[in-house]
Amino acid sequence: MIEHPEKGLILFDTGYAPRFMEATRKFPYRIYRWMTPVDMENDFTAADHVRAAGYSPDEVRTIIISHFHADHICGLRDFPNAKFLCSREGYSAVSVRRGFAAVKRAFLPDLMPADFAERAVWIESADRVKLPAEYAPFAEGYDLFGDGKLTAIALPGHADHQIGILLTDGTLPPVLLGADAGWSRKAVQENRLPHPLAFIVFDSSRDYKATFGRLAELCRRNSGLRQVFTHCPESRALCDLPYDGGDCE
Repeated sequence: MIEHPEKGLILFDTGYAPRFMEATRKFPYRIYRWMTPVDMENDFTAADHVRAAGYSPDEVRTIIISHFHADHICGLRDFPNAKFLCSREGYSAVSVRRGFAAVKRAFLPDLMPADFAERAVWIESADRVKLPAEYAPFAEGYDLFGDGKLTAIALPGHADHQIGILLTDGTLPPVLLGADAGWSRKAVQENRLPHPLAFIVFDSSRDYKATFGRLAELCRRNSGLRQVFTHCPESRALCDLPYDGGDCE
């Protein structure tokens, strides 16, 4: 959860929610459940986390969607007042898919709010900006709110048109929310790609390897940047710790 001084509460993806079970009840969507078993019994949903922080889900004004895999969009319907910031091309790549074509892209249509298109704001409509040299080899991104605090950068490979978010508010060390561009911070630091079998589920192995290589180079160049990935155990452990800067030593 991001607390923006002007834009209010912002979420980066929404993770799993109980409706995943309903969305995968029928075939062929049930294949997704078989391939990625989910135990929701003891897990907080995104809405639970918002409440635990002292807010109501109704107060969330923006949800940034890194990509449209089911484990990142299950909670969208829990936030009725939120706009959805996402890639137009990423949405177009999955929005019309149904049945096996959807499952192949890890997309579950029933997770999408009925009014998604009306609430969507395309990142491509934001100002395209050049990034400071310290974020090389990433050269440009989209300044989502025009204040330089949240910049979307392209992280393709794991999913078509996946985006990450560079957080730079000037008061804390910078953070890169890398979604599924990496599954382990340590692996990125050491430039160790996932097991070859993992590439079966990626939209583009070539793009994934290129993105991963850029993240590893960024880590080497910029030791003060913290890279955080969705499925990374090290990243999860750090969420409860104060951040004093530095990450990629």
